[in-house]
Amino acid sequence: MSVILTPSISEKHIIPRLRAPIVLVHGLFGFDRLGVGPWTLAHYFQDIPEALRSAGNRVLVASLHPTHGIAHRARQLKALLDRESPHEPVHLFAHSMGGLDSRYLISRLGMAQRVLTLTTLGTPHRGTTFADWGLRRLTRILRPLFDFANVPYQAFFDLTVGHCTEFNRQTPDVSDVRYFSVAGQFAPHWLTPEWQIPARILASTEGPSDGVVSVASATWGEDCTCWDGDHLNLINWKHGWTPARRQKDRTADYAALVRRLADEGY
Repeated sequence: MSVILTPSISEKHIIPRLRAPIVLVHGLFGFDRLGVGPWTLAHYFQDIPEALRSAGNRVLVASLHPTHGIAHRARQLKALLDRESPHEPVHLFAHSMGGLDSRYLISRLGMAQRVLTLTTLGTPHRGTTFADWGLRRLTRILRPLFDFANVPYQAFFDLTVGHCTEFNRQTPDVSDVRYFSVAGQFAPHWLTPEWQIPARILASTEGPSDGVVSVASATWGEDCTCWDGDHLNLINWKHGWTPARRQKDRTADYAALVRRLADEGY
């Protein structure tokens, strides 16, 4: 699997303008904008939509159900494309579970002619053993709570290794669509306790990971580029309040992803 995207220093911050729209697709527990009334607390893809738009790109940000299953979320994504880009194909940039939603959209909802490329970031294409671990230990506790609150939870089952094995069998790549991927690699520190347990589980079963998804599972398509960062840093979340948590701004890396597509003639 080749690793590309090594632009010169003078070029790395330049974001090309693509002819087709870019659609950003969030993962599990995701959102487009998190806020209270007119006040925005956070965007899922931090600063990325604004950076892409500043170069003249048309950017759509999906808002899918945070815990529903892949099939349901893919239908929501299709509704967005039907509404916002009915006559123009798009480029999908999808984080985590959003990459599985996007593959389902392309392969099983008849949208292959409406998608030019799919770039997945930290997507568990082969599942994550952390999901298996969590379901074995927490299902009996959490399922009654989700049922009581009437909150769907199919997403947790859809991310297991067994489900993704079957998903891959039923959801083959489409030859007319270009597939690329990004994986994260992250070594937890004592100041990053939220990643300690999942990273340790993945290290013993799948190898290096971004704290939630292994590099092996995230690798998909024509090539995989590995970024040094945790699962949230792939969407440009930066933890800067302590040196151990400080992670890089990903704007230049997203610029490189777009530049690759521009160089391919898109």
